[in-house]
Amino acid sequence: MFGEALSFLIDALVQPFAAVLLFRFHAVWLKAPMRNPIGEFIMALTDFVVLKARRYVPSVFGLDTATLALAFAIEFIYLVLFLFVQSYPFDTFPLVGLLAWTAVKLLKISVYLLVATLLAEAIMSWVNPHTPLAPMLSTFNQPFLQPLRSVIPLVGRVDLSVLVLFIICQLILIVPIGGMEQFVQRLL
Repeated sequence: MFGEALSFLIDALVQPFAAVLLFRFHAVWLKAPMRNPIGEFIMALTDFVVLKARRYVPSVFGLDTATLALAFAIEFIYLVLFLFVQSYPFDTFPLVGLLAWTAVKLLKISVYLLVATLLAEAIMSWVNPHTPLAPMLSTFNQPFLQPLRSVIPLVGRVDLSVLVLFIICQLILIVPIGGMEQFVQRLL
């Protein structure tokens, strides 16, 4: 019962924080406008650790490497705690396997973040296309939708590129990322 409660707390607090940090990394990378309720919430939630980390981890190629390193560290801690709660026999610490698994999990979370922003943008376009979130969501999704829109024609003024991108994201989660997860779990 205690292990179940601990597992719930780890799943509810640690991994979502890694996802929020990863969202912030992508927002900076894509130059998304963060002057909206969600963006300001993410900045306020993560500033306490990101601003300190930026003192020690420099930006590389214009990327917010401090935030990415923090997301990686938090996800790594999550996976160690996950294995501990699952009674993993830590005879030897599987560092290489955990580092690889962390990288694969961050890639998987990134694809899920893309799916979430696509869904949010689609819903907002029906409910309130002029919401303050619209520029941020559009900035996240345009680099992935634009190549599809140049190939897929409108069908009765309906843009099917979002649906095609959903399908592509699901296939990416199933085939390459699923295969990488299976490979990485053999390293543990």
